[in-house]
Amino acid sequence: QVQLVESGGGLVQPGGSLRLSCATFGFPLDLYAIGWFRQAPGKGREGLSCISSQDGIKYYADSVKGRVTISRDNAKKMVYLQMSSLKPEDTAVYYCASRLRVCSEFGGDYADWGQGTQVTASS
Repeated sequence: QVQLVESGGGLVQPGGSLRLSCATFGFPLDLYAIGWFRQAPGKGREGLSCISSQDGIKYYADSVKGRVTISRDNAKKMVYLQMSSLKPEDTAVYYCASRLRVCSEFGGDYADWGQGTQVTASS
């Protein structure tokens, strides 16, 4: 059964850091691209970052470029999103999602999604 499970969210002060994790189950991670998305209250889903399958090409949205780093550990079947210099506007539910091989900026191109983890940047 294909499953993605996010963890690592929480309450952090502005300027702080968090590392989100995406645990994957039921599919060969090394053949899949993993994207990170977020959705803030009252807003649409926003693509943040993606890492492609075997060549590991990384993409970042302008809104988070320079503040986030995506990485993967195929042996552990994990994908990570390291976030720093968090701002109140980063408050959202963060999701990871999978698609075969190559990244896409469109959430509709991803087949499977996790349940999300809440990130709140507030003092």
